[in-house]
Amino acid sequence: MQFCGLMGNRWDCGRSQPNARLSPSYLCGDPSALNIDAEVGMIERDLIRESPKWRFLLMSVVLVACSSGSGSPDAHEWRAAYDTIADTLVVRTESGSVWGDTAELVADVRIGEFEGADEYIFGRVRSLAVAPDGSIYVFDSQAKELRKYSADGTYVGTFGRDGGGPGEYERPDGGLAVLPDGRVLLRDPGNARISVFAPDGEYLEGWRIRGGFNTSRILYLDTAGNAYVLLLLDYEARVTDWQFGLVRYTPDGVPSDTILPPSWDYEPPSLVAERVDGDNRSMSVNSVPFTAQDGWTFSPLGYMVGGVSTRYSFDLYVAPDRVLRIERDNWEPIPVQVAEKEERERIATANSRQTEPGWRWNGPPIPDTKPPYTRLFIGQSGRIWVQLHQRAHQVEDAEELQSREAPGAIPEQTWIEPVAFDVFEPDGRYLGMVRAPEGFSARPWPVMRGDTVWAVVRDELDVPYIVRFHIEHSADAT
Repeated sequence: MQFCGLMGNRWDCGRSQPNARLSPSYLCGDPSALNIDAEVGMIERDLIRESPKWRFLLMSVVLVACSSGSGSPDAHEWRAAYDTIADTLVVRTESGSVWGDTAELVADVRIGEFEGADEYIFGRVRSLAVAPDGSIYVFDSQAKELRKYSADGTYVGTFGRDGGGPGEYERPDGGLAVLPDGRVLLRDPGNARISVFAPDGEYLEGWRIRGGFNTSRILYLDTAGNAYVLLLLDYEARVTDWQFGLVRYTPDGVPSDTILPPSWDYEPPSLVAERVDGDNRSMSVNSVPFTAQDGWTFSPLGYMVGGVSTRYSFDLYVAPDRVLRIERDNWEPIPVQVAEKEERERIATANSRQTEPGWRWNGPPIPDTKPPYTRLFIGQSGRIWVQLHQRAHQVEDAEELQSREAPGAIPEQTWIEPVAFDVFEPDGRYLGMVRAPEGFSARPWPVMRGDTVWAVVRDELDVPYIVRFHIEHSADAT
């Protein structure tokens, strides 16, 4: 396995003591038992005195987990334990959270209109990015425009235009980002380049990339201003054998190394449809609904984050031979409702028959419970946002939607899961759950920065808006 890490953004670690463990009683005991050297960031306790590898991290975990001198934690207080397994430190949340009660996303700014000026009407938002000064950039693939809005939602201007010349874009995907100096990057596989714009909209240059592969994945950035472009490593391989990597581009647009994502000894259950017509072959591969999946993303702190959702666990590959594993014990599996399961089976079948008309189910059955999480997102400060599976509800106009289904068409999905996230600091602290409002969309990828979130929200008429939120939780009142 190959890992990526920025040396200035990791803990100072040495060799670990196998099987060392802090129970919740240690984590939330008498603070006077700790001897903290603030200058070097260490905790001196007999249990971990010979384990320098994770001292700095443990100081952070212990200080946050403990109450302010009360000697015993409240029922809602975050309680955690840790284990060391070879080169991996496990921080396991056992109960409570730092924020206490479930937090909510509260809207501050909304951009968009149902009717009005064209620059405030969105068709299909393909990608979203936010500059250091709060300016908001949106690429609308229906309008074929890259638009800029001020932090308060006022339209500023449109960058470039549709086409193949300098400053033009043909088929941008989910790759839109803003460098620390304000330059705007738009990934355009249709023109096989990343277009670079100044904050005022002037076209500066193009960075060459391999074209022809569109993805909803964001254009990853790290805190040093490097950009990371998703690359399909073998175009000739079958879809089921595709391998991906990230090509690192310096802030000057120079490609350097290719970074491989983590891999696991796990084969996600899938449904495969294939059609062969002479020399032409087409294939579609889809996951079996509600089965555990493997997945990864990239942190602005310079390392990979990923895991397999067979259980509530994921890893931060902070450096070669240094892994932080975050786990939660206190979660309950969500059941898949009977009608929900039947609908997802119909959708999966109809989707596969678009490729192979006579297709029949060729994967394992849909399970009775959902895995703990569906996707991982990383905020710009390195926070991990874990999108949770939730109990679904059926939309009010389900019968009307189902009555309009055309034979052979892919059915509309009428069972919808509310959007909710668990939020962790990159040292393993569990901050708490955040519930998003109805209509919140995780596609395109939201932007998270501290306690602020920018995302696409759709109203009851399915009209998209760009909304800036702040997190509101009970800890704000203390």
